[in-house]
Amino acid sequence: MDSVGQYEIQIRYTQIDRINGEVIFTDYDFQVDDEKYFYPASTIKLPIAALTLEKINELGTLTTDTRFYVEGDSLETTFATEISKIFAVSDNDANNRLMEFLGQDDINDRLTKKGISHARISHRLGMKDADEVTTKPLVIYLNDSTVTILESTINTPPDSLKIHGMKKGIGFYQDDLLVDAPFDFGLKNYYSIDAQHGVLERVLFPEQFSKEKRFNISEAQRKFLMNTMQTLPRNAGYDENTYYDAYGKFFMYGDTKTHIPDHIKIYNKVGFAYGTLTDCAYITDSKNDIDFLLTATILVNQNGIFNDDTYEFEEVGIPFLSALGSGLYQYELKRKSP
Repeated sequence: MDSVGQYEIQIRYTQIDRINGEVIFTDYDFQVDDEKYFYPASTIKLPIAALTLEKINELGTLTTDTRFYVEGDSLETTFATEISKIFAVSDNDANNRLMEFLGQDDINDRLTKKGISHARISHRLGMKDADEVTTKPLVIYLNDSTVTILESTINTPPDSLKIHGMKKGIGFYQDDLLVDAPFDFGLKNYYSIDAQHGVLERVLFPEQFSKEKRFNISEAQRKFLMNTMQTLPRNAGYDENTYYDAYGKFFMYGDTKTHIPDHIKIYNKVGFAYGTLTDCAYITDSKNDIDFLLTATILVNQNGIFNDDTYEFEEVGIPFLSALGSGLYQYELKRKSP
């Protein structure tokens, strides 16, 4: 690559060893810096899914199969369906419905109480008025004949982030006009490598954390979440010609459209927007007894212009993340071989 700095790469790779029944994590970082901003895009959907399950669990009157709709929305759905869509095809509308259920303040408060810092969720994804601080009411079916209203909440307007790299590039498009100034990410979502890795570890290895630092979800809810994270689009009912196996899995297979082997499971959430590609994953190989954690991000915006839909996702970003995953997988094969 021409310049590591140009691509704003951050990587955390975690080896997992098991000694006398104890799980040992060993982290290896490349340029990981909580004070250097990258746009997280859809990676925020993992904590939102986990916190939705937590809130359902704590309310006691709802389940993942409870039907609901957002006021003004034409779709009646269930929490399980929306969580599944988040991971199978990274559905923005599904994520936004769950954000109406939670609200920004609740999301951020819950993450903070779990010790997940360097994160701030301020807006929905891919919609008009994404940063609206007032959530929409939810109409929730308690049974076939009884509904309840989850009232709207007014959340705290976000402050502009005060970390490095908040202004990027040399210009951006706004209302089809080119603005000759760096693009300001100050009010955007913030979800650092450390926070992403920490959320993933809490979902997969809750026993590694004290009770108050875990997600307050049942084992059945946790298994449901893990299953949705690794389910391939074709196994969730989507057309595999459009939603191929690696549609939402960049590491190892991102630059191919072949089937991922059955013995490889990837529990992850990707994000791609504003020229930034990120993947946060737990990769397992049951045939070779391998598992490891990997979170990485890369910026591919050679012309420095944002919102022009000219990013090097396919040419540079996805091949890089795919090769990174494959290289570490091969290293794990050698590390685990006798």
